[in-house]
Amino acid sequence: MTPADSEPIADDPDRVVVRDRRRLDPETGAVREAATGNGASPASSPDLGSADAGQETVDPVAELTADLQRVTAEYANYRKRVDRDRLAVVEMATVGLLTGLLPVLDDIHRAREHGDVQGAFKGVADALEAFMSKLGLDEFGSAGEPFDPSIHEALMQAEPDPQVRVPTVAAVLQPGYRLRGGGRVLRPARVSVAQPAGDAEPAQQ
Repeated sequence: MTPADSEPIADDPDRVVVRDRRRLDPETGAVREAATGNGASPASSPDLGSADAGQETVDPVAELTADLQRVTAEYANYRKRVDRDRLAVVEMATVGLLTGLLPVLDDIHRAREHGDVQGAFKGVADALEAFMSKLGLDEFGSAGEPFDPSIHEALMQAEPDPQVRVPTVAAVLQPGYRLRGGGRVLRPARVSVAQPAGDAEPAQQ
């Protein structure tokens, strides 16, 4: 590289301008500041780093991690919703089947009371009851338990009983059925109810 470069001027081709591009000053020996392409010194050039200082730097790894966590949470919620809907459909189908077979159980119950469940019919009745129990059907209702209108249906009023303090089931006319574990009641127990003896007395004037 020559110590000085010359280049013609566009307006006057015959005029030559000589520019000294040497890094060392030939007189003082000091290092000259490098000139930029447009003749401006580095000090006058804009500071690109300071222009971006006010902008937050986005971490791509953190952004992808957040997206993955969001998708994972949405998928987990979807799985829970699907499982809940599947259980609801299974329960509805089971309830429909068991409710449709309750009249058959009533016939078997009446036949047992009359001693008619014998021989081959007894085997069929036992198999049907075991199958319905396997599906989660529980029978409830017994004499002597407190009357609960949420699971009992009062069909008759029995004689007042001095030994009870609250309305009590005196007799079960037809057993009730519900899903196992105290779940949905398919049919309330139909009962006769005995009131405490004191409730039957007229109020004293």
